[in-house]
Amino acid sequence: MFSSIFSTAPPVDPNAPNFHSVTSKFSEDQLFGELEPKDTQWLCAGGFVTETQIFYVITDDGTSVMCQVIHSAVGVWYPTIQFTCKIANPSRGENTWKSLNVTNFVTPPPGYDKRSSKADEFSVLFKSNPGSEFPESYTVRANLGVDLQVSLEVQRPASIPGYKVGKGPEGGYSYFGTDPKNADGYVIHRFWPRIQATGHLIRSGKADPLKGTGMFVHAIQGMRPNLVASAWNFAHFQSEQLGGVSAIQMEFTTPDTYGKKGAGSGPVVVNVGSLVIADKLATVTTQTKWPGEEPTGSVISRTTHLDPEHDPDTSYGKPTEIVFEWKGPSIVSDAQGTIKAKLQTDLGSVENPKGLIEKVDVLAEIPYVLKVAVNYVAGTKPYIYQWINPGKLSITGPEALAPGLSSGVEVEGIIYNEATFIS
Repeated sequence: MFSSIFSTAPPVDPNAPNFHSVTSKFSEDQLFGELEPKDTQWLCAGGFVTETQIFYVITDDGTSVMCQVIHSAVGVWYPTIQFTCKIANPSRGENTWKSLNVTNFVTPPPGYDKRSSKADEFSVLFKSNPGSEFPESYTVRANLGVDLQVSLEVQRPASIPGYKVGKGPEGGYSYFGTDPKNADGYVIHRFWPRIQATGHLIRSGKADPLKGTGMFVHAIQGMRPNLVASAWNFAHFQSEQLGGVSAIQMEFTTPDTYGKKGAGSGPVVVNVGSLVIADKLATVTTQTKWPGEEPTGSVISRTTHLDPEHDPDTSYGKPTEIVFEWKGPSIVSDAQGTIKAKLQTDLGSVENPKGLIEKVDVLAEIPYVLKVAVNYVAGTKPYIYQWINPGKLSITGPEALAPGLSSGVEVEGIIYNEATFIS
């Protein structure tokens, strides 16, 4: 990564493509790349690299619980490691947020591999139990102060493998720069799309049991955050209906400096998603939207903001509704065919929001040294909107996958989603 900081070599051709999307490397029937052990190991790279493991849980009573480890390398400075936790239920007015800069971070901890990490304030320990109903799991424990401790057991069902887009070492990567083999930067996401979670939240000495479903993601941004994306969208929907359903999407929009014809030919929108139906990973989706081009191919993976309304708190156009769409080939061997799904979530107006957890002022939350290095354009103030709401996912697909699917099924559940505006 240091080459991308200090390199002065000009690109071969100023109009050469300087963004290479993950979708360009894999055909539509090769989008599912099962995770290998090394995929979720901590990289802890130098240069400008932000790496994170995030556990998202929606509990049985509709509460959102998020636990995250963030490893931020900033040039030649010593990396900053944070543990953050957010517990939110807007219907009850609950919103607990903790963020700690941790001490004595180590990976791997003694007796574990690099999928695990620990510090004085937390431990995230990976366990393998091959051949069982839950072949992989994490135990997450954190002491976030006298008023909050977290203890979570997160298990991946055997029928729902973890994935990245595309098989092999190149699977999952989108590259920035003219030469992917000597890239200026990269983005990658690796997912467990549906997990079972149990544990306790201990608040001021009182232990409340926790049970729910959710997802896990290991993500790396191998570049300064403001150069990677001008916007992000993220959603995960969970339901117990139809034997267990999950729908997730992660989407980023590059700055206009990256595109098919060099600087100024962007922005490019890259979306990665998946559907779990009847507790089976049913399809993996990905789509890239290039400026001025109609989408090609049959796979759909996209997020659409509807009726944006100016928000004076953030200066951004907050969507009133968001539509998430998926379409892809089934990867379930005995239920072949095309799977389609759509979810439209009502977020309310600026004046009367629905399910709004928080508008997060990003610069107020990131470590000072990262803030200096990111060096945002004057006047730009990044914000993350976070919501949790009831949702209905409309699905059609092969009847062999779930009863009624061929004529269409509407699944009720809960959707947690974020919209991030950077510039």
